Amino acid sequence: MFLIFASIAIYVFAALIQLTLGNKIKTKFLIFANTIAAGLAILPAISIMANNNEISAQCYLGYFIGNASLRLDTLSAFFLLIIALVTWLGTIYSKGYLNHYIDKGKNIGAHLFWFNIFIASMIGVVLSQHVILFLITWEIMSFSSFILMLFDDEAKEVRQTAIHYLIMMHIGVLFLITGFIITFIQSGSLDFSTFAGNLSNAMFLLIALGFGIKAGLLPVHTWLPKAHPVAPTHISAMMSGVMIKTGLYGILRFYSYLEKTDAIVGYTILAIGLLSAFFGILYAVAQRNFKRLLAYSSVENIGIAFIGLGIGVLGLYYENFLMASAGFLGCFMHILNHSLFKTLMFFAAGAIYSKTHTKDIEKLGGLIKSMKFTGTMFLLGSLAISALPPFNGFISELLIYLGGLSGFANGSFLLFTLVIFAIGILAFVGAMALIAFSGAFSLIFLGNPRSEKAKEVQSDVYFSMRLPMIVLAIYCLLIGLFPQIFVQIAAIPVSKYTLLVMPENLLNIVSIINITLLGLISIILLIRYLALQNKPVEIQETWGCGYKYATSKMQYSANSYTRPFLGFLTPFFVRELDFKQIKELFPKKTHFKSTFYDIFEYYIVKPLVSADETFLSKFLWIQSGNTQRYLIYGVIFLIITIILLLGGVL
Repeated sequence: MFLIFASIAIYVFAALIQLTLGNKIKTKFLIFANTIAAGLAILPAISIMANNNEISAQCYLGYFIGNASLRLDTLSAFFLLIIALVTWLGTIYSKGYLNHYIDKGKNIGAHLFWFNIFIASMIGVVLSQHVILFLITWEIMSFSSFILMLFDDEAKEVRQTAIHYLIMMHIGVLFLITGFIITFIQSGSLDFSTFAGNLSNAMFLLIALGFGIKAGLLPVHTWLPKAHPVAPTHISAMMSGVMIKTGLYGILRFYSYLEKTDAIVGYTILAIGLLSAFFGILYAVAQRNFKRLLAYSSVENIGIAFIGLGIGVLGLYYENFLMASAGFLGCFMHILNHSLFKTLMFFAAGAIYSKTHTKDIEKLGGLIKSMKFTGTMFLLGSLAISALPPFNGFISELLIYLGGLSGFANGSFLLFTLVIFAIGILAFVGAMALIAFSGAFSLIFLGNPRSEKAKEVQSDVYFSMRLPMIVLAIYCLLIGLFPQIFVQIAAIPVSKYTLLVMPENLLNIVSIINITLLGLISIILLIRYLALQNKPVEIQETWGCGYKYATSKMQYSANSYTRPFLGFLTPFFVRELDFKQIKELFPKKTHFKSTFYDIFEYYIVKPLVSADETFLSKFLWIQSGNTQRYLIYGVIFLIITIILLLGGVL
């Protein structure tokens, strides 16, 4: 545990020291310090995973609370590896991404301070085994990410979104505290270890709701598509690739304390996972803002991980250990895979934004000519996130499919029906993911530029932004090519939940197929290269549909690309049209704009917020700005307090 304490100390002290350094060397120093800190955190995590054991320590929280437990077991170690690796890459990436702001004279010291506090708090979350210590680290994580979102706080949208995020996080904490208090009454202790056997299924679902808000699960996901577009891209990547996983960590941690699982828990988890996956990717398809697209995709992928967890829980209930093993393995592998390919996608998105300063897909196009590296990384990430072989997303979803298909052997009509439905939804989600990311890649990188911003791009991004993308792309490919190794790693924490049945033969076959597929693709590309070597390259105009000169307006737009697909899914979203009806034969100017709204936000969140604003507006007279009136409030409060004290009420 000493190495982890040292790691946290380095993160914190490095955050303080960089405040004293010059603006241009802050990020260099942080890369150096965070490399050491990440290494110190990774070493004990690897040791715990390799030996399948755990280590613990005590932290004194004062007279009234006493000692609080910290423990690094295989579950904590699995998440600690993700936190340390991805945030280290995020630190490297931030050097190039923040250069633009440094050149503009913006002081980044406070931002980097909270970035390191954010990392340290996430490590604290997965180590804490005491209610008070856990809530402290959880709140630090939420507050530091709130501050990080405010980097571009000049914009009103950024401030409003950050406040919305903070409110949602505290609503989640209220559910957690309620569940903790009730469980404390049952167990008589604030230590997590005493919750085992004292946590009811109802309390688990209540606590899971609190964690689900952080994870971005439906229907409490509305903060996530708002937060990611306004945060700096390296922060969006850390929040999506790492932070929301702490919500899943909490759910997995407290699920382990259940003595007996009811079927309703498994069916509830599976249903929420299916809804999150379906609606998440549906709304991703409809987005014009590529960071908002990635945010909704995170809702989808957390939903897919939840589908795996639901299948695993049902497998345990029905004592089908292949179903349970495949479900849990699929869940853990998708947590790992999403951390990798979603971070890669956000890093590529940040590269696009740093060069074009727009997130609107409709204002891009043709970037592959000047940003070949970023385009290649975006394409590889798109293949991985769409669960196509030979990349890592295919592996985790294959395991989830295996778990679902294994449920057919149980003979339960309800399970059989729901599994058929779940497999169908998961397959449909995969098709929608392909539509979303093929469209995003094509509209951003192919064709002609649709704006001056896209035309002006002449070069790719800094090496410090490229290196993390290379590392992540390699991991995405390695997991697809050698799934046996990485599934064995995921199997270590999974063994705490179920009697493990490893699908070794299936993984070996998949490995051979993926290696063969990659070999064939490489051979085809090599033949193409040799065939075209030393051949003259001719550039010809594409067919312009009868027009002499083709323009970017003749290309597919985001709306025209997805409209045929979204047309038959209109009951699942709200669509508003803004257009000028054409009445004359030769119109001079017209416009058409289509806006899609999340039905959960449109019909649930917005009415609640509106009602809240109406109610609170009735009390605006209290905040008059008059100092004398505020003093009167204080005097009245003191008089009431004295009366209550004299009456023995207080």
